[in-house]
Amino acid sequence: MNATHTPAAPGRRRLLAAALLAPACAIAAPARSASDPDGAALRAVIDGPQRSAANRARDGARHPFETLRFFGLKPTQTVIEIAPGGGWYTEILAPYLHDHGRYYAAVEGGDSAEAVSNRAHFKDKLRRDPSIYGRVVTGTMPAAGRGFGGIAPAGGADLVLTFRNLHNWIEAGDLDDMLRAFHAVLKPGGVLGVEEHRARPGTSLARIIQSGYVPQDFVVERAGAAGFKLDGSSEVNANPKDDTDHPNGVWSLPPTLRGGDKDRAAFLAIGESDRMTLRFVRM
Repeated sequence: MNATHTPAAPGRRRLLAAALLAPACAIAAPARSASDPDGAALRAVIDGPQRSAANRARDGARHPFETLRFFGLKPTQTVIEIAPGGGWYTEILAPYLHDHGRYYAAVEGGDSAEAVSNRAHFKDKLRRDPSIYGRVVTGTMPAAGRGFGGIAPAGGADLVLTFRNLHNWIEAGDLDDMLRAFHAVLKPGGVLGVEEHRARPGTSLARIIQSGYVPQDFVVERAGAAGFKLDGSSEVNANPKDDTDHPNGVWSLPPTLRGGDKDRAAFLAIGESDRMTLRFVRM
């Protein structure tokens, strides 16, 4: 889960409320076919030794194969991942796209100590395995109404991916700016893939910010306002055991377990959050 941004100014929050009603192994990157119709090459990368044991342990909650196939990932695409964090999906996307595609990592910009540290750790991960990550292009996320920094694929990207980030941008008041920037960087017909913690319909803006859960219809509405059309939804990351009502919001659940030992066994039994998985097309 990504770090929370600085809270939004009250005016921007009101606008949103109105709309609401571990190191990899140093191995040579495996040769990948330019086509992968049955997903065998993607499966091989997901099972590959470049992935850390800690990251692989979360596959049962994150379903990377099913999620990426739903988003339409192909080895020839130009793909931008937003806020890759420690590189959980980087360990899959970078080798999969290495031979025939292009992977861009849009990290957080700015001069805060946290942003600087996160960028340094991510770039260090890439440097440790140049055979896997040597073709990764690192740029910065859109900020304050501006576009991406250092990410401008000729002709546009095929796919923009964001995993569990929207609640941060809602809190910061940046959601609409982000969605417009994603629209601008995609080619016509390109896909925006969204995975996010899912709130009950009608959840208030204040509760979204407090809990980290976002109503699915709100995401669809804001994406539509930015020029996207919903092309499909998947329940691959659904968790019916998660009622979304926890004392520390989504951070009560693993992997964060913000409550410490209090009710820890119960939260572990629930597992990771109930999440929407949405595919949008740039109109």
